[in-house]
Amino acid sequence: MIALLFVSFLVLLFAGVPVAFCLGISSAVYFVGTGMPLNTMAQRFFSGIDSFTLLCVPGFILAGNLMNSGGITDRIIGFCNKLVGHIRGSLGLANIVASMIFAGISGTAVADASSIGGILIPAMIKEGYEDDFSVGVTAASSCIGPIIPPSLPMIIAATLTGLSVSKMFVAGILPGILMGGGMMAVSYYISCKRNHPKHEKATIKEILSSGKEAFWALLMTLIILLGIIGGFVTPTEAAIVAVLYALVVGILVYKELTLKNIVKVIVESAIATASIMVLVGFANIFAYIMSKEQIPQLVATAMLNLTRNPYLLLLLINLLLLFVGCFMETIAALLILFPILLQVAVSVGINPIHFGIIAVLNLVLGLTTPPVGVCLFVTSSIGKISLAKATKGVMPFFLVNLLVLFIVTYVPWVTLGLVRLVFGNA
Repeated sequence: MIALLFVSFLVLLFAGVPVAFCLGISSAVYFVGTGMPLNTMAQRFFSGIDSFTLLCVPGFILAGNLMNSGGITDRIIGFCNKLVGHIRGSLGLANIVASMIFAGISGTAVADASSIGGILIPAMIKEGYEDDFSVGVTAASSCIGPIIPPSLPMIIAATLTGLSVSKMFVAGILPGILMGGGMMAVSYYISCKRNHPKHEKATIKEILSSGKEAFWALLMTLIILLGIIGGFVTPTEAAIVAVLYALVVGILVYKELTLKNIVKVIVESAIATASIMVLVGFANIFAYIMSKEQIPQLVATAMLNLTRNPYLLLLLINLLLLFVGCFMETIAALLILFPILLQVAVSVGINPIHFGIIAVLNLVLGLTTPPVGVCLFVTSSIGKISLAKATKGVMPFFLVNLLVLFIVTYVPWVTLGLVRLVFGNA
């Protein structure tokens, strides 16, 4: 019956059925085939989402949407333009810097791609940047969203396995900065080669004025990070604080949030949250079946029979996750594979926090690769170009992100250095 589970899942997946329903339907097929009571499915579904930590998911989604509707994106982009506007290819650089700042608010790549891309892609094309470059740099830089905290994939991964969300957040800071720095170097090189435009250097007064406008956005990021890292609030409490902060700033400071906007944002956030929770619930049923059939132990044994060398094992896992990321959404892949692969990694002495960042970074890169690269679809739609052309534009940035993945994988200090500094032993 386990073969029927996987066959039905793959058939539904390649037929274009949403991943959540692929997991649910294939699990139901298994339950019916084995004669197990269907009420067990309902119990497992509920237990999968019955988690205090998961309450922060709707909080961070709502906070990000409120700040976006409250004019936060415009101010972040304006501030970044003042900082790097005098450099060749300034809009490309501003795009990446804005994504790094926005990552500290949204926690998701798709929110980054749609909000920043919706403003910057048309502006870049209008100023003379190639459409594939504009789409590519936006799609690639949006991948920083789930790496720099707060990060929804990290919250999901930590909740699944009992890892510390705070340590995962701190471990993602340096990899996120490396990704941003690497992509800025590539963007600058391409811009110099293609003679992309630049603007006059902003005065100190203009930079300070723009920084003052963006201050509340930057402060929100600091509140979230310092609150969680300092142990003042849990991730769930930080999400609630972020929502209240976003409401106050959007209504009283930026004065762009209206009752109509707030209602629309709440509805959109509820829909986004529901889709994630349904995915988590069905994935928990799927994981229960795999655990019952001892699939994790079989996979772990098979991989460890190939090699017990941690370096080779990490290479194999990276290749597997990069492949899976091309066909499956990040959170879905984490829910199915992360607990299994974490068990393998820990058995050969790999730090679980270090491995968590490796897994998230691997799967996040899949957001910019066809055929299921969600961020690539979003940005190519905004730029009105084909998926093939968008893939060509994102490739230089994807390659530098692969280099960052290699560094993160084989230089544990990049992820664990800050963790040990803040928390002692990881």
